[in-house]
Amino acid sequence: MLGPVDTGEIRARYLNFFAARGHAIIPRAPIVPREDPTTLFTGSGMQPLLPYLLGASHPAGDRLVNSQTSFRAEDIDEVGDNRHTTFFEMLGNWSLGSYFKAEQLPWLFTFLVDELGLDPSRLYATAFGGAPRFGIPRDDESASLWVGLFEGRGIPAPVADLGSMQRAAELGMGDARVFFYDETKSWWSRAGAPQSMPVGEPGGPDSEVFFEFPQIPHDPAFGPYCHPHCDCGRFLEIGNSVFMQYLRTDTGFTQLPRQNVDFGGGLERMAMAVADNPDVFLIDVLSPIVAGIEDLAGVTYAEHQAPMRIIADHVRAVVFFALDGLEPSNTAQGYVMRRLARRAIRQGHLLGIEDGLLTGLVDSVVGAYKEAFPELAEQRDRIASVLAGEELLFRRTLSRGVREFGRLARNGLNGDGVFVLFDTYGFPPELSVEEARRTGVPVDPAWPGRYDQLMSEQRERSRTAAAGMFKGGLADHSASTTRLHTATHLVHQALRTVLGPHVVQRGSNITPERLRFDFSHPSKLTPEQIAEVERIVNENIARDWPMTWREVPTDQAFAEGAIGAFGDKYGETVKVYTAGDPDGVWYSKEICGGPHVERTGSLGHFRITKEESSSAGVRRIRAILE
Repeated sequence: MLGPVDTGEIRARYLNFFAARGHAIIPRAPIVPREDPTTLFTGSGMQPLLPYLLGASHPAGDRLVNSQTSFRAEDIDEVGDNRHTTFFEMLGNWSLGSYFKAEQLPWLFTFLVDELGLDPSRLYATAFGGAPRFGIPRDDESASLWVGLFEGRGIPAPVADLGSMQRAAELGMGDARVFFYDETKSWWSRAGAPQSMPVGEPGGPDSEVFFEFPQIPHDPAFGPYCHPHCDCGRFLEIGNSVFMQYLRTDTGFTQLPRQNVDFGGGLERMAMAVADNPDVFLIDVLSPIVAGIEDLAGVTYAEHQAPMRIIADHVRAVVFFALDGLEPSNTAQGYVMRRLARRAIRQGHLLGIEDGLLTGLVDSVVGAYKEAFPELAEQRDRIASVLAGEELLFRRTLSRGVREFGRLARNGLNGDGVFVLFDTYGFPPELSVEEARRTGVPVDPAWPGRYDQLMSEQRERSRTAAAGMFKGGLADHSASTTRLHTATHLVHQALRTVLGPHVVQRGSNITPERLRFDFSHPSKLTPEQIAEVERIVNENIARDWPMTWREVPTDQAFAEGAIGAFGDKYGETVKVYTAGDPDGVWYSKEICGGPHVERTGSLGHFRITKEESSSAGVRRIRAILE
């Protein structure tokens, strides 16, 4: 049995367990995806590996394992209970056609029970209940494997078919240990359930394993009876094995010729199970942050759990965002980072922390993670500087909100006033009401309803706007976007030639109409410098360099002059695109996943349309090809 909440040991044991079974340990991908137009953040270990799960060959082989830092923005409003976080580590192992269910499930069970010491009588498993209308049978193989694994430990394992969430809540678990659920809970594809999958889309059943906290009573608000997928908190999902087994066709579904395994398990959740503690904020990587909040606020976690959980989660996330090169802004990933940072500051304000919240907790995060992520300690001062600037900026806004309170609440405080104070000045609703009561201003008892209505309208506007937000990397793989993507390689090298080797890519956004390129540089470019960058790029377009690529060891790539993007982490081998002859005369070498044109002569004429500041120490250019 491990120590109570030793996440470092869990991480190491997991990686070593699968390495001993022929898996290559691969590095984590950046939390902000490069050149992935489909998402703002890396939300699972599977996400960066999707091309390989869909058929491409991975340079490390057909058995892979890692721990991936992940972020899910959709969980922001859930943070505050004992188990939800936005940032987490996902332990993952993958088979690219090497093994399947008969190996994956016994290995997982062995790891949980023998390596982590979990009581198997506290574990429960699920399998796919089938989709008869699509000719997809019930996953009896996975269920049978689970039954055998439990019975092998002397634990009876009856099977129950629960179907939908509603039916499960009405039936309850009985004495079963293995449960069939329908496609809403036990099926994976990028498009969702089988009926939503387009022709050519792969997918398959998944099989989850849950850990039970019997000390948590069932909450009937979630249905008459509890079951593994119930949201009452009694059961905690600690792992999910996806079996990519089927392909959608014109006539239905057929078996994939190469069947893959994609497993993901939350590291923090495994630590909760090992500790037999249903509060994720008391495990070893989060409890030091909570203790830091207690020190800053002079109050205890037991008395102020919800705000401290929000602060601990959000500060951890923004520290890792800053580590991977992200900075707060009003667009895309930077907008999410700013929202998290300011939400943490607002919660700190409720606890009486009037300054230094973010910077005061950086060392707590670094200390908790420095062994697994030594780069946190190396970049501690830069991270603290980024967060200090954001806190200073927001606290000025917060102070203006306090002054505006008197004007907005002159005739009483209603939902409209509470919303304006929050939306415009970042003033927490609770503080608005508290200030009104302190100063004798009457409060409209219906304010929460009006406030919620306005917030709902605001969220809908945000969702609508998000469709056009910066997604990172390439908007698509069209010919126009591909040409502009190739042009970013030429402009990157030209900027380094004109400005110096300190220039490093800090982000890009490429659509069929234009490119946007962010790079490190402390000052505005002069007109002469812009003209020289344009001249160099167009000169190298005219030279009609061939764009070639090859996969080489990472150390060799850098030794040969290849450049990469700030914050990217690389495995043992990388793909390098060269404008020119990689073994002879060349202009540009860059680590990149593609796509690119065959020759630079097809690009057209390059012109910079705008140069501006992106954030502190980062400049941005926009350019087109004519």
